Amino acid sequence: MEVIRGRQRVTLGCAVLDQVLEGGFPCGAITELVGESTAAKTQLALQLLVTVQLPGSLGGSNGSAIYIHTEGYFPGRRLRQLASAFQSSRGLGFDPCDNVFVEAVGTIQELIALFDRLEQLFEMQREMPVRLLVIDSIAALFRSEFENNRAEMVVRAATLFQVSAKLKRLAHRYDVAVVVTNQVMDCMDGSSGIQIGNLAELVSSRRRVAPALGLAWGHCINIRIFLSRSQEFLEATAKRPKLDHQDVAEVSKSTKRELHVLFAPHLPYRSCEFVVNQSGIHGVLDDDRENA
Repeated sequence: MEVIRGRQRVTLGCAVLDQVLEGGFPCGAITELVGESTAAKTQLALQLLVTVQLPGSLGGSNGSAIYIHTEGYFPGRRLRQLASAFQSSRGLGFDPCDNVFVEAVGTIQELIALFDRLEQLFEMQREMPVRLLVIDSIAALFRSEFENNRAEMVVRAATLFQVSAKLKRLAHRYDVAVVVTNQVMDCMDGSSGIQIGNLAELVSSRRRVAPALGLAWGHCINIRIFLSRSQEFLEATAKRPKLDHQDVAEVSKSTKRELHVLFAPHLPYRSCEFVVNQSGIHGVLDDDRENA
């Protein structure tokens, strides 16, 4: 609890989600966003790059952000779309894209070397200090560099502790919210996965999953947020004729996304449905869903 108490929060830019997380993601701590592909991990991380820059009068931290991506390309087009939406809705007099520093790393060694250079950036950013550091994703680096045998797993665990120690040092020394994204792995029959947190089983897209990187990494982070997705079948909205002249109801599908607090020293288990649209990520109240 000490790592969280009294720390500034990075708002998610949504009153519903901020209420679930009691203000947002805390500075001085490591928060993990875990979920399958397309669960909106990167979407949420990109939104944080913008919301951390909001002035205090709008619930923000008036800080800049660093985004480290480890696979693929940086989704700059989506960031610009979010920045434009927040500029319009919050009346910002600056371009949030100007205060996001982007780095690409392809190996663990490159990531560790980058940490030392980041300290120089933290020291330089006095007017708009860095308040958010995002790594998207942490799992991609470790999954590609280690074999699945006992000796390699020992080395991997030691490297995980080394990386987390450096992240915690940066978080505490510079009062930065560290947010990392993590992938999931399928749980085979007869295996309940790694049970750390408030849910014994994690389910996404009707699959039982567990966070990647195992038990060692689970003890390196302070907060674990699980993002799940599932397909919902909605009521038929129309009918079309079948070849034999029988009416067939058309069924539409909708993606349901939920945010779950698996563990946090300052929060109980909570969950909230959310939607992703052009303007960003928005929490959904029960009343909103009933009236939809």
